[in-house]
Amino acid sequence: MLYRRAGAQSPALRDRSVVVPPAPRHAVIPHCKATETGSSKSAPAPPKPPKPGPVGASVPVTVGQAPDGKKVVSVTPPPQYTATPYTAGRVSSASLDEEEDVLPLRNLRKHLKPMDSPFVVDNNRGGGFVGDRDRVRLHTVEYESQESAGAFCADGIATFGDEDVCLVLPEWAIRCGPRKTIYADPTQVSAAVVTCGGLCPGLNDVIQNIVYTLRDYGVPEDNILGIKYGLRGFYERDEKPITLTSEMVDGVHLKGGTMLGTSRGGANIKEIVRRIDLWGLNMVFVIGGNGGNAAAHAIAEECEASGVVCSVVGVPKSIDNDILLVDRCFGFETAVEEAQRALLAAKVEASSAHHGIGLVKLMGRQSGFIAMQASMASGVVDVCLIPEIQFDLQKLNEYVAKVIERKGHCVVCLAEGAGQNVVKGASKGGTDASGNPILADIGPIVKDSLKDYLKGNCDIKYIDPTYMIRAIPTTTNDRVYCKVLGQGAVHGAFAGYTDITVGLVNTHYVYMPIQTIIQAPRRVNPTGRRWNRLVSAIGQPNFS
Repeated sequence: MLYRRAGAQSPALRDRSVVVPPAPRHAVIPHCKATETGSSKSAPAPPKPPKPGPVGASVPVTVGQAPDGKKVVSVTPPPQYTATPYTAGRVSSASLDEEEDVLPLRNLRKHLKPMDSPFVVDNNRGGGFVGDRDRVRLHTVEYESQESAGAFCADGIATFGDEDVCLVLPEWAIRCGPRKTIYADPTQVSAAVVTCGGLCPGLNDVIQNIVYTLRDYGVPEDNILGIKYGLRGFYERDEKPITLTSEMVDGVHLKGGTMLGTSRGGANIKEIVRRIDLWGLNMVFVIGGNGGNAAAHAIAEECEASGVVCSVVGVPKSIDNDILLVDRCFGFETAVEEAQRALLAAKVEASSAHHGIGLVKLMGRQSGFIAMQASMASGVVDVCLIPEIQFDLQKLNEYVAKVIERKGHCVVCLAEGAGQNVVKGASKGGTDASGNPILADIGPIVKDSLKDYLKGNCDIKYIDPTYMIRAIPTTTNDRVYCKVLGQGAVHGAFAGYTDITVGLVNTHYVYMPIQTIIQAPRRVNPTGRRWNRLVSAIGQPNFS
């Protein structure tokens, strides 16, 4: 396992032979001078923290191996908390001058004038405000030992790619929500909303709630633009931006797709920033996946380089649920629910035929979350194949034959990115306009292989519901989630942040630097509890 600091431009990789047990959760890995462990000498008192930079500043982790071979790890004293009345929870007693181990957020506050939020008059409708130093803990599990499931990357998040990398994370993330002090006069705000990449349930929901929240702050309706057909809509003459009014977005959440249209790639960042400056935009909201958020990060960088003061805020969208750090992406629950319908239909088809096989291909280029979750939820799947785990076609064929011999039929669920190891040469390779790998179509290959192995003595029903799933409106939970994400994005922009995205992390809404979440796709842990629960439930063997 290789280790690197999340968000680092040129990460230093830690040798896999150096295994340092995770620090106790009452200690934070990062800032103080390293102390030797395993020594008979008593450890010196921890030094005072250095003079701080801005809230959220990042300090590299000091973890490694001493010249004498002893492992070293740096620790800081536990934070101090004060008890509050009425069981209000823990409140940090640390002063604002203390250094914090949090995900760093960029802001434009030195260029902006602070002022009271328009919601101060009624204390945000009685709900109060979120403080800039409200934090959400990123590390929530204390492991007994390195042998515990999931303990191998206790202080970060693993990528599970061609080379397993553990991105070391700070202890905290900044909480999302409305601030008492804002850094933009709502009457002077000009904002734009754009959707990027493939379709996903919930796009219209997020657009709607960004518009509604901007209006709640007092932004004039004429000052909210919708960019047509992705980022190229900033500068292409064929499609002009539209004005997004409350009336225009009313009821749009009941429809699938995106009212603004979308496209992949084609982003001329310099030209986009030129238009942002020309149109006087000071807030841009980018709803997209890894590619869309990468573009948002590039726009924020170019704005800074060009001296354009504009808050760029992303909303992570991925039907595959493959955004790092985020508990789940909007649209994922809807996709799982609809994918389950396809699996149930495959069960009916397979069980109604002699030696029937229901073969369902679901979304999941690099991450098998939809296939795994839908298989678990449906309770009808006999075999689940995901991109994270390679398989051998011969072993798969043999097992499917055994299942048919035992129960008369078999249901197979596979993610679109599964089995690329068995179809080498069938794919053109390379990436699409969004930077996603171009894959060989695994579905027909598995279908033909099963038919050949069973010598035609089977009835295979092949189902690919991909475009049906992408185009539907959201289910209840996703609809609520989209509302919170849209509101949180606007609150973040008014708080003066830029180059950030908003999402649910450890069941709490937080702001994250875009650079952290775009480093790699989030993937299913092949040795993790979720995958283990599924293969245990369906009795699936190892096909590799």
